[in-house]
Amino acid sequence: MHHPGLDAWMGKRRLKTPDKAALIYDDGQAMTYAQLADLTDRVSALLSARGIGKGDSVAYIGENSPEFLATLFGCAQVGAVFVPVNTRLAPPEILHILADSRARALFRDRDFVERTSPLASAVGIAHVVETADLRHALADADAGFAFIHAVPEDPAAVIYTSGTTGRSKGAVLTHQNLTWVALNSLVDYDIVSTDVALMISPLFHVASLGMGALPVILKGGTIVLERGFEPGRALRLIAQHGVTMLSGVPTTYQLMADHPDWAVTDLSTLSKLTCGGSAVPTRILNAYEERGLHFSQGYGMTETSPGATSLSPSMTRSKQGSVGLPHFFTDVRITDESGADLGWDGVGEIEIAGPNVFPGYLHLPEATDAAFTADGWFRSGDLGRLDADGYLYISDRLKDMIISGGENIYPAEVENLISNIPGVTGVAVIGIPDDQWGEVPWAVLTVAGTTSISTDSVRGHLDGQLARYKLPRHVIVIDELPRTASGKIRKQDLRAMYGGAKR
Repeated sequence: MHHPGLDAWMGKRRLKTPDKAALIYDDGQAMTYAQLADLTDRVSALLSARGIGKGDSVAYIGENSPEFLATLFGCAQVGAVFVPVNTRLAPPEILHILADSRARALFRDRDFVERTSPLASAVGIAHVVETADLRHALADADAGFAFIHAVPEDPAAVIYTSGTTGRSKGAVLTHQNLTWVALNSLVDYDIVSTDVALMISPLFHVASLGMGALPVILKGGTIVLERGFEPGRALRLIAQHGVTMLSGVPTTYQLMADHPDWAVTDLSTLSKLTCGGSAVPTRILNAYEERGLHFSQGYGMTETSPGATSLSPSMTRSKQGSVGLPHFFTDVRITDESGADLGWDGVGEIEIAGPNVFPGYLHLPEATDAAFTADGWFRSGDLGRLDADGYLYISDRLKDMIISGGENIYPAEVENLISNIPGVTGVAVIGIPDDQWGEVPWAVLTVAGTTSISTDSVRGHLDGQLARYKLPRHVIVIDELPRTASGKIRKQDLRAMYGGAKR
């Protein structure tokens, strides 16, 4: 039986709904599915003309646009692997992704030309395409291309996730992974062909791509593509286009509810609100419920494409604090340190299985082996429990990950760079609760002798090496870091000491 991957999506949409608006962008321009499929074909032809085909990596750095999606599907049609790059990353982080993915081509928005030109040269990328000139550049690509039929296990994308050891890892997502996570979304979020989805989150995030854009395209709905998020504009677009579906993180929903236009904006068409990254605070739940709006919440990670569980709006209050039930085609279990299944109400590591779970990390066989159990379940590194009804509750994060405004921050990545500052003898980066961002990173240091260290000096050292959202919001110098008998820093003690602080 043939199992089509993303390579087949545009061709099938062109047959089924050629005149339906696929995308609305740039203040009201519309692109039909037939036009998006044509653009996709021209991207495929452009790649083919440059000798890029099966297994080759194509990096993309840019904001939400039709070209982003056309490049994703264009890569799929020639068997190439799409590598979206977070636009907020610093040059050394981007360089690592370009080198590690062995990108043969780079598609980029004009805003990133200056930042990426030396990087592309440094890793020898021969094919660089400006997205603003893409349609003009495609004029020489009308000769067609060799269509590659994907099999479920073929890589479709590599999405980089910050690593616990300080270097980001490329999570390989297959055609099967991205198809099944879209199907999970269709089932559990009741996505229909008449849905109009406002995309305010960047598509380079796996949640926006895998659970936002792809299921809407699979069903033949319409996406309102925004290059960035501004709460007043988002409210206007909801009313203007009759938006039915919105995805975001708690911070975005809070900023919309706090905007002066919130009370007077017509939100009557909204029926599906999904929120990830962290639990929705009660005051945000209250603000939206007062307008007759209810959230679906969930849990997942890049390695699960990303959805693992979802909490339906009807259970938001009765199961408050839970991240929901496993998605329809996904399973979750809780195990102890020996790998034994704990069943209900035992706290242990969350493990996930299903066709949406990735096969492994790019060029990292040891990390891949460590990420899976002997019987093939993905080890999330998070602690949780299942209640008697099967609902998952997150207890703690084994990896100490910080989630700030929906962005993941791994402390080790920041700590490794801070430890290079002369005079720093010890460092721990922890997440501190923040009303706007959920959490923000703080750094707690020990220093040698009379070394003078300030928040500004640490941020100045890191600026340009890390994305700015990863920079510590505050730096504290103490005499001694609390440690276990084996010498490991007790971050839970530091969080207890400083977690109630406001700066």
